[in-house]
Amino acid sequence: MNYRFAPPPRLLMGPGPSNVSPEVLAAQARPTIGHLDPGFVRLMDLIKGQLRAAFRTNNRVTFPLSAPASLAMEMALVTLLEPGDTAIIAQNGVFGGRMAEIARRAGAKVQLVSAEWGKPVDPEAVRASMLKAPQAKLLAFVHAETSTGVRSDAAALCALAREAGMLSVVDTVTGLGGIPVLVDDWHADAVYAGTQKCLSAPPGLAPITFSDRAVAAVMARTSPIQSWFLDLGLMLGYWEGEGARSYHHTAPVNALYGLHESLSRLFEEGLETSWARHRAAHEQLADRLQGLGIAFVVDKAHRLPQLNTVWVPEGVEDAPARRRLLDEFGIEIGGGLGPLAGRIWRIGLMGETCRTQNVERLADAIAAILP
Repeated sequence: MNYRFAPPPRLLMGPGPSNVSPEVLAAQARPTIGHLDPGFVRLMDLIKGQLRAAFRTNNRVTFPLSAPASLAMEMALVTLLEPGDTAIIAQNGVFGGRMAEIARRAGAKVQLVSAEWGKPVDPEAVRASMLKAPQAKLLAFVHAETSTGVRSDAAALCALAREAGMLSVVDTVTGLGGIPVLVDDWHADAVYAGTQKCLSAPPGLAPITFSDRAVAAVMARTSPIQSWFLDLGLMLGYWEGEGARSYHHTAPVNALYGLHESLSRLFEEGLETSWARHRAAHEQLADRLQGLGIAFVVDKAHRLPQLNTVWVPEGVEDAPARRRLLDEFGIEIGGGLGPLAGRIWRIGLMGETCRTQNVERLADAIAAILP
């Protein structure tokens, strides 16, 4: 019996992962070296510099967490919150709700600011919540909500947090590389992303950055961080410093080769060029789908160009239609989550997948399966 696995060819146009370029896959196939090897330490420093440029920040504490983005969310929250702290958390989709659950498990009191799914976070609702809880330590929100395809105004929300003397935690897992992420301009304090979306590296790593204010808050804690692995001080013993680094964990060496290559490709293209490519592909997709009578969920002003949510067409069954796209055309798109399950499709135009020919291939396939 042959136990070897050969993945089927797929055009990944769902909410992630996106397709990975041959160059990134080839980089991951390079010979493995030790995670404390001087050559690997040099690569770690190169990647930190690349991530600062991608996040548009000068934050000293910027590195890729050896984990999926869900653990970066957890790191940001459990690092900054202590038992008894109050956190204001905005929820307009699945991932804001996940933030609230992590904060509660960390012993924090959560004040939830809810918005309708498919709408951005309302800064005025956040301001009102802050007036009710001036003792809150931080505001957390999702900049690019993967479950709904909505972009919230990170600059305005971070400004509210700073004016109130609170820290800001920003989830831009689907944002980084596809739309402007301007950490220093926003004065954001903890921001994290994923590699499998617009960066087009395989899943399993999570870029994260902390401002000096956030680091100072960590150093001022009166209780230990509840997670050993996510303890920022311990982690920085491995990711920072001149010369020898202290052992914390065995980093995924080959995955980091791939991340370095994907970031190199991003900067060869240019960040602004990448943002423009994602916008142009979205507009092309919108034209094709609207020509088929398919309507978008999110108002045009608040759409994520890289994560498009549309209503399932009338007379079409969600899951069987998506299965036909997969089986007959080799194209993966995503279904809805939570209250939108069975009602919407989530179409990703992220990173390597974000190409004119892929938009046309998908639109032609959808046209073929419509009644």
